[in-house]
Amino acid sequence: MNYKQWLAGQLAAKLEGISQEALAELIEYPPNPQMGDLSLPCFKLSKQLRKAPQAIAEELQAGWSDNAAVQRVDAVSGYFNVFLNPAAFAKEVVGEVLARQDRYGSQEYGQGRNIVIDFSSPNIAKTFHIGHLRSTVIGNALYNIFNFMGYNSVGVNHLGDWGTQFGKLIVAYKLWGDQAAVEAEGIDELQRIYVKFHDEADVKPELEDEARAWFVKLEQGDEEAHRLWRWFVDISLKEFHKMYDLLGVKFDSYAGESFYNDKMAEGLDELKAKNLLEEDGGALLVRLDQFNMPPALMVKKDGGTLYHTRDVAAAKYRKKTYDFDKAVYVTDAGQSLHFNQLFKVIELMGYDWSKQMLHVPFGKVSLEGAKLSTRKGMVVNLEDLLGKAIEKTREIIEEKNPNLENKDEVARKVGVGAIIFNDLSNNRIKDIVFSWDEALNFEGETGPYVQYTHARTCSVLAKADPSETQSFEGFDPKHLENEEAQGVLKQLYLFKERVEQAMHKLEPSIISRYLVDLAQSFNRFYHECPILKVDDAGVRKARLALVESVRITLKNGLALIGIEAPEKI
Repeated sequence: MNYKQWLAGQLAAKLEGISQEALAELIEYPPNPQMGDLSLPCFKLSKQLRKAPQAIAEELQAGWSDNAAVQRVDAVSGYFNVFLNPAAFAKEVVGEVLARQDRYGSQEYGQGRNIVIDFSSPNIAKTFHIGHLRSTVIGNALYNIFNFMGYNSVGVNHLGDWGTQFGKLIVAYKLWGDQAAVEAEGIDELQRIYVKFHDEADVKPELEDEARAWFVKLEQGDEEAHRLWRWFVDISLKEFHKMYDLLGVKFDSYAGESFYNDKMAEGLDELKAKNLLEEDGGALLVRLDQFNMPPALMVKKDGGTLYHTRDVAAAKYRKKTYDFDKAVYVTDAGQSLHFNQLFKVIELMGYDWSKQMLHVPFGKVSLEGAKLSTRKGMVVNLEDLLGKAIEKTREIIEEKNPNLENKDEVARKVGVGAIIFNDLSNNRIKDIVFSWDEALNFEGETGPYVQYTHARTCSVLAKADPSETQSFEGFDPKHLENEEAQGVLKQLYLFKERVEQAMHKLEPSIISRYLVDLAQSFNRFYHECPILKVDDAGVRKARLALVESVRITLKNGLALIGIEAPEKI
């Protein structure tokens, strides 16, 4: 049951002229349980009802004595506070979790409609580093959340497999590259010669001209340029797939920038036909001055295409192919102008579905205050980071639980989960200064803490008599009226609401923070309320039902943000 909506309905019947929807927006969860489980601040109603807030609250007190869901109500300092019947609340919450299992918290908002999520999108021939991690894990979490909420998510990895950087890489390879070294070292060797190109170009600017010329050759179908490009792409994808497998991330499409080479002309022709394309010094662009934006450059003076050219083609292709209800682009905040321009160009072309296109920006990652730069080699390799996290986890397991089965598999799940959670515990728009110590800190409000709490629930259930965990039907909710159990129940109830908020705000950190809150409330319950050692079978059954509800919810929440939930750690 949605208690806010339920209470709003009850109050709307008592307050003439105030809608249920308006009341639902005002109802709060008091921070202190002594102030009730639900509260309506009456201050905003005072002007409309022409009454003092306290008078409104006192009027609302009448007629609750026969309501089975309510224990008592009170009116204090302009607040109308509702104390729910703890046993009825426990029966409602635990009953729903146990009934819905791995679907607990889900809803059918999307009704099967498609949502295209463009995320990760690393550049070919460049190291997969911590800067790519943010787009990858935020996008993957949104993919899972929208699926959970009834949408059909379509994950697109719009690979950076086209552009002038390939002209630079071709020049670099022809000057300093070695086939055997590239085959042996992969992206690391391509990265080395790419960085060398930029170092050399600082003193030899003519290298930039050579690079542009090679990219034009590539766009025109030059055989040698295409052969080298294809080789660079294949080597890179092999490395990227290793990272995606480790992170547990999958895509429905790897259609990168090059996929739209034969589709760009149609978009350019359409822009011309609609008198949107303007020539300026040999380049072609769309003027956006009236919208307080610089022009969107579509074709360079040398005839080369740009991000806007390919993104217009990609947007039209995705709408035609997937008929999306939403198209979401997960990139760093520095690209906000680009996407504002793109969406405006699509709108000017006459497509009302431009309103369905959303940019999900996130803060940038820096190294102790220094900007990440592939050109300068200022990056932290993601494979190294994940490897160190897994290694540290393995050491902790050896120290604390040396007899654990499948130690390597558990170390992978916990180590990788720690890195994902560390990223997603921050509000996505927040800039991050990368620190090895912080990334590998497993103490406190971390992914391993939540995973360990899940493993603790599994341990309790495994140690119980099997007859007590086969079915929790008929548990007595009166045994869950104590403060610690009610604290857990309130957190369990909030899960559905938190998932909904994460979807609407496009903010996975809402779920990460929720999981910490649930884990903390459960651990308080675990330490204060004996579960297996209590003599009363009825109490034991009710508490085990609560443990199972926590296990289900923690596992569901971790899955939404792309983290596995080991049963033993």
